Amino acid sequence: MKKNKALYVLSGAVSVGLLLGACSGNAVDSPSTDDGGTTDNGGEETTESTGDPVEGGNVNLAMFSAPENLFNPIFYTALYDAHILDITHEGLVSQDESFDFIPRLAEDWDFNDDNSELTYTLRQDVKWHDGEDFTADDVVFTFTSIADPEYVGAGGVRVDYVNSLVGYEEYSSGDVDEFEGVEKVDDYTVTFKFAEPNVKALADTAIAILPEHVFADIPVGEIPEVPESRDGGAVIGTGPFKLKEYMEGEQYILEANEDYYEGAPHLDTITWKIVGQSVAAGMLENGELDYIPRDLAPQDAADVEALDGIELFEQPQLGYQYMGFKLNHGPDDEGAPLNDSSIWEVNEKLQSKELRQAIAHAFNRAAVVGDPEAGNGLLSGRGIVLDAPFPESSWAYNPDAIEGYEYDPGKAEALLDEAGYVDVNDDGFREDPDGNEFVLNLDYPVGNETRERMAPIIQENLEEVGLKVDLRTPREAAAHFDLIEANNTDFDLFLAGWSLSSGDPDPGPLYKSNAPYNYARWANETSDQLLDDAVNPEFAFEQEYRQEKYVEWAQNFVEELPVLPIYSENEIHAWNSKLTGVTIKPFTFKHDTHLWQWTE
Repeated sequence: MKKNKALYVLSGAVSVGLLLGACSGNAVDSPSTDDGGTTDNGGEETTESTGDPVEGGNVNLAMFSAPENLFNPIFYTALYDAHILDITHEGLVSQDESFDFIPRLAEDWDFNDDNSELTYTLRQDVKWHDGEDFTADDVVFTFTSIADPEYVGAGGVRVDYVNSLVGYEEYSSGDVDEFEGVEKVDDYTVTFKFAEPNVKALADTAIAILPEHVFADIPVGEIPEVPESRDGGAVIGTGPFKLKEYMEGEQYILEANEDYYEGAPHLDTITWKIVGQSVAAGMLENGELDYIPRDLAPQDAADVEALDGIELFEQPQLGYQYMGFKLNHGPDDEGAPLNDSSIWEVNEKLQSKELRQAIAHAFNRAAVVGDPEAGNGLLSGRGIVLDAPFPESSWAYNPDAIEGYEYDPGKAEALLDEAGYVDVNDDGFREDPDGNEFVLNLDYPVGNETRERMAPIIQENLEEVGLKVDLRTPREAAAHFDLIEANNTDFDLFLAGWSLSSGDPDPGPLYKSNAPYNYARWANETSDQLLDDAVNPEFAFEQEYRQEKYVEWAQNFVEELPVLPIYSENEIHAWNSKLTGVTIKPFTFKHDTHLWQWTE
């Protein structure tokens, strides 16, 4: 088993390539030897067997929660839909092993002198799944749709891709009829115009592209519900596979795009099977699954590693798990804007900062992660405790610069006492400062076995310091996150996960006051200002400056504690060793699926 590597490539029969660099990147195929041996190539390690490649066939992949069946790159919200979209759709750029941007649908790009304009030259050999040509019209259409006045009301949350472009406010408000921010120069050239120099310009233009000819006659507000965004055979992308059909909640079949511009896939199909995480290892062992990507249960890793014919790879995730505090609610009305703080209603139960800090001290996060030597805890030590929302694979990670919350029940109790949360009636549970019964609801989803097992531990830890917790019945992931996203009125504590963008670690999309993903409904002027400062074009082109600003922001975050980061676990991949051509990167395993291939 190899750990903490930036890149893992299977090429040939059982070829493993590792680029030993920062855990941050995309991938390139590694060189291989002809004799099945091992070679050291400037930090790359490659092994190869003698099995002969086979054309065709199917690969069964494990997915632990069902998609929401919204297969549209500008509207989906669930990771599980992204598992499919990342194979069927593509953006203008990708990234290499150092997180540097590399061509995808665009073959080249240029900035103007002050980095306020970005011009892409597009590939001219790309076709959509239905045979139509990919052109600049598709790029303009995609970004104009995100800026459309109907976009947010239809559930769109990706305004960060367009709100820095010239004319966004005027177009999104309906004051003008044309969006100035993205311009077609000719059929294969497109220019993005930013209101000011943008340090994140490449990341902000990296979203997967929609086919204009498919959606042009559909109002943006209706796009999420039409068959072209949901049905097998109707979803059109440019990727190496296309969504053929699915049985909702059971399996999703992708078939090869024989006209893919980088070459027809070796496989006939890729099938995502919706299975329980607790049974996935057994299904891999008996051949019902061929690949468990990213989320093999940590407690199963040692047993799986010992199996013949199964390979295992482990690396830090770019994501993390957290417990959110719903600081504000909103009117639970259809169509109410999710990020309009003027209509939020204060959740009085969680306004005390001391209460939130006490909860952090009461929750034994280190015991959840466990010790790697002892192999205990829910993660068997395969991860780290986080205090700020920057995983260790991010360049913004700096654990020495902030002071987090050690497990200390005594300190938790002292904080609660000082804040007025005391047990008035001697029933073992604390009342609020006004003497009223005090109960915190805790909501969590099914699908992630570690998270499911963690929820009752949180309840037990908090009740040990006198905080009563109503551990509510878990929901399917799609329903859980629908409720978190909505302006519901009775959530207090909730469990969720988040992954930083591989393009940039900016936490603004989750923590700025007006961000659609600000599920805690946290409004903090200091936080907003520091996040703005971190991307200030006057200074932000220097990474050292941005690192300093993110340390300042993290210190404020830890003090205010709108969210308690819990852990960043290692992602663990396990697969049949006869499956080759898979490239595992620090942030994805789904690039270059046309190279996946079976060997005899």
